[in-house]
Amino acid sequence: MLKRVVVTGLGVISPIGNGHKVFHEAQGAGKSGVRRITRFDVSHFPSRIAGEVDLDIEAYLERKQRRRLDPYVHYALISSQFALEDSGLAFAHADPSRIGVIIGSGIGGMESMEENFESRFSKGPLRVSPFFIPMMIANMASAQVAIRYGFMGPNTTTVSACTSGADAIGHAMRAIQWGEADVMVAGGAEAIITPIVVGSFSVMKALSTRNDSPETASRPFSASRDGFVLGEGAAVLILESLEHAKARDANIYAELKGFGRSADAYHMTEPHPEGLGAALAMQGALKDAQVNAEDIGYINAHATSTSVGDIAEGKAIKKVFAAHAKKLAISSTKSMTGHLLGAAGAIEAVATIQALTSGILPPTINYQDPDPELDLDYIPNVAREQQVELALSNSFGFGGQNAALIFGKI
Repeated sequence: MLKRVVVTGLGVISPIGNGHKVFHEAQGAGKSGVRRITRFDVSHFPSRIAGEVDLDIEAYLERKQRRRLDPYVHYALISSQFALEDSGLAFAHADPSRIGVIIGSGIGGMESMEENFESRFSKGPLRVSPFFIPMMIANMASAQVAIRYGFMGPNTTTVSACTSGADAIGHAMRAIQWGEADVMVAGGAEAIITPIVVGSFSVMKALSTRNDSPETASRPFSASRDGFVLGEGAAVLILESLEHAKARDANIYAELKGFGRSADAYHMTEPHPEGLGAALAMQGALKDAQVNAEDIGYINAHATSTSVGDIAEGKAIKKVFAAHAKKLAISSTKSMTGHLLGAAGAIEAVATIQALTSGILPPTINYQDPDPELDLDYIPNVAREQQVELALSNSFGFGGQNAALIFGKI
């Protein structure tokens, strides 16, 4: 029999606040973390807004770590610290060889890549940083967390675009279920508010250009949406086998009950227009959790605030949940945080768990003009007090990679 997996710690760094308690309060208040980009001159960019993180890195990392590690690793290390402290886990409770780490990133060290490419072209290839490669590669978040804490269990990285964080949590769940580890540190980290990333998404015409009103720019499910908003940050969950958590009398937030994954096999950047791959991932998660569609009370939607994506997900939900779709409470917390790419699935998993434990379902803010093609309950603008027993979190990525996670009360 597979082991049951539970969540015992939460760590968040986000555009709407750092630490899972601040993050939850901001959701409940319907706070937007989107503002004009301050990292570089954006005056000539079509989109000049993003969900930037406000974090005092110096308070958590030594100067050497700050200089030798990319910001996405900074975020991974600090959110892991938050999660481990929240879990109360200590070496007295666990064998380090039975603790693993899987932290996903859609892109990895993009800031380091840009800076070193600039050095290469202005000064020559031998003037790049000797730390460039380890700063840039996407597995370094998982590696650095393991190095910092001495965790010698399974250690790998998921790089599946905007599904990376959810995939990391799902694969970590499997490691515990299959007996490879007792504890897994799992989540996602991304730091992509850089000129080349903003520029690239801008020329794709994927980003909102609502520069005069940043807080209202991310508006999933609305007819007036004009693209998504980039965000940055990280989220980490501490997963344990139920027996391990009980043995140390840990606080348990929720049970991770199901993980489903699929591929659209359709297009490089667009989802299948009927949401077929998304539906397969949700169906897979339901089967894995051994629950019925009617048992789900809340969905944290992937919904990025693009027409093709939001509509495809709406169709997928209707396909999977049939008549029950009309009874579901659904929201997109990207309306508040923007889209954290490889960290999105992890931070939205935290939001889903908090919805379960608090009975407060986060809203979809900026929902003023409903898209007539989207007629489900998207928790408009204001958080809702509603108890649910099971909740699902969706994540879909470029390349047509899809993942769904189901969490339940315990």
